[in-house]
Amino acid sequence: MTKNGIPQVLVAGSGIGGLAAALACARQGVSVQLLERAAQLSEVGAGIQIGPNVTRILQAWGLGDALAQVAAFPKRLQARDAQTGQVLGSLRLAERAQALYGAPYATIHRADLQDLLHAAAQTAGVAVRLGQAVQGWHETAEGLQVDAADGSNVQADALVGADGVWSAVRQQLLGDAPARFTGHLAYRALLAQADLPAHLRTDEVTVWMGPRLHVVHYPVRSGQWLNLVAIVHGDKPAQANAWDAAGHTQTLMQAMGGVGKDLHERLAAVPAWRQWALHDRAPMTAAREMAQGRVALLGDAAHPMRPYLAQGAGMAIEDAQVLAQCLAQGAGSVSARLKAYAEQRWARNAQVQARAIRNGQIFHATGPVALGRNLSMRLLGERVMDVPWLYGGGPVAD
Repeated sequence: MTKNGIPQVLVAGSGIGGLAAALACARQGVSVQLLERAAQLSEVGAGIQIGPNVTRILQAWGLGDALAQVAAFPKRLQARDAQTGQVLGSLRLAERAQALYGAPYATIHRADLQDLLHAAAQTAGVAVRLGQAVQGWHETAEGLQVDAADGSNVQADALVGADGVWSAVRQQLLGDAPARFTGHLAYRALLAQADLPAHLRTDEVTVWMGPRLHVVHYPVRSGQWLNLVAIVHGDKPAQANAWDAAGHTQTLMQAMGGVGKDLHERLAAVPAWRQWALHDRAPMTAAREMAQGRVALLGDAAHPMRPYLAQGAGMAIEDAQVLAQCLAQGAGSVSARLKAYAEQRWARNAQVQARAIRNGQIFHATGPVALGRNLSMRLLGERVMDVPWLYGGGPVAD
């Protein structure tokens, strides 16, 4: 199966992680097929934030101009108290991010990033098979035989499970427990900025922090739309695995309690919410959680994380870059190259997972902890809000 020492790879899942993996591998000359269980790529999900560690990779892949056409590039990240409305601290983005980290901070609708990656992958020659889920695999003398949902099978040197938090590839590879419910419920909405009163329109990222809750909103789609997400504590819903369910405004407002008028006005401007239950896994502890033999995991299949560091998609894109480098430029067997990928990635992913959990505790703090948070942000501002180890780290793109 291997041609000129370059493996032929099958990627399961065409979300951001799967498309990024397929594109990154194709750019390195790796033959890639991508299997997606959905019959078509649909426009689901919410906005996402992508820090300089991520935009740096996208630019290296030649996607900088395409990104500029659909993303927004906020000037500032602002933290506010959800009850008083007081500004607690701010972090300059825009020129500061470019100067310090060599790439911008962007906000984008998930579907726009997915479309961008899909178009680039197709241009790079990636074969995409829709309506096909990976059912399982087994070793053969030549590599792997991967069984698809239509009864067909695909021969490959390596299988990459990028099939999300409920990954079937992970289930066969690791056989561990399902992802855990965090006790947090997210409500999201997308609003046209032109439909909002002028004082509610914004070109910034704003995080409102309150007891057992927080809200974040920022521009997407070249600044024309506002993505808004409210996260509260709550019981596990009946359809806990659903990514996109109707959210009830009354239920959300009851869970949020007494927020201040500034935040309440923004929430009241939303005509309808979509809801999903947040799931994650404990921070990774070893490379074997990302790769064994000829099978590797990537993105949420490997390390689903809470959204409080805004790096879920970012870590998947970093994974994709390292995976492609190890497969195309590494030495030894396919298994050895996938092991090298996992060894390079697991600790950074674990660090981001742990920091995201900690951030959630800080965002949702009550009592003295919340008072200490507010005081430190007022006094230290950018020094506590910036994350140079994150934005300045990660793989070197080529």
